[in-house]
Amino acid sequence: MKNQKKLQAVLFDVDGTLADTEQDGHRVAFNAAFQQFNLDWNWDIDLYGKLLEVTGGKERIRYYMENFVPTELNRNDVTNWIATLHKVKTKYFESQMETGSIPLRPGVARLIQELRQEKIKLAIATTTTMENVTSLLKSTLGAESIGWFDVIGAGDIVPLKKPAPDIYLWVLNQLNLPAQQCIAIEDSENGLKSARAAQIPTLITVSGYTNQQSFDGAVAVLSDLGEPAKSFTHIQGTTITKGWIDYETLNSLMD
Repeated sequence: MKNQKKLQAVLFDVDGTLADTEQDGHRVAFNAAFQQFNLDWNWDIDLYGKLLEVTGGKERIRYYMENFVPTELNRNDVTNWIATLHKVKTKYFESQMETGSIPLRPGVARLIQELRQEKIKLAIATTTTMENVTSLLKSTLGAESIGWFDVIGAGDIVPLKKPAPDIYLWVLNQLNLPAQQCIAIEDSENGLKSARAAQIPTLITVSGYTNQQSFDGAVAVLSDLGEPAKSFTHIQGTTITKGWIDYETLNSLMD
């Protein structure tokens, strides 16, 4: 007899998955921080799309310096300087969150509430900072929503960032659940590689910056999580008869 409740936890990525934060959130905050530091750097939309291939904000700044302004690497204690610049960027991003200017993607709030009703554990596995996670949750779902998540794995809590599996392995360990009883929801190829390297079935909802990436190995690739009033677009993978993702559908994807 088939186990009717295989799914025990849903692990969400944040940037691009919970909300489309990259183009009009993080990118704008980086540029504001550069301006405050009197740097003539400008990350336009196309350049930022390329920089997103590097996961982690501090790592992204270093990569940009190495490839576009290598003389800047001669600064004293460049690692601390990058960390300070990134902290200022985070403050700008938090300010954007407080204004409520970046909404959750379709279906996210509905699915989170349904999973809570079904007593499914909720977790976050992201390379973004804890401050960014809490700011987004507060501004979209309310301050109490932080407590809805059993585990939040964020920022530098593990040494290697996606596509390494470290953040997902850490979250699984904190949940005390095997990968086979969980599903990850991601938007990027790096996120998919990270979750799959941890053996977690993964559902992809593409974002503006990731819709041309390769998603081999995902259980399904969709435009978003969908709503009863507005279905998602199915891109590849397992055919889903319902036009929106809910607990029942996620559980069926565990087969």
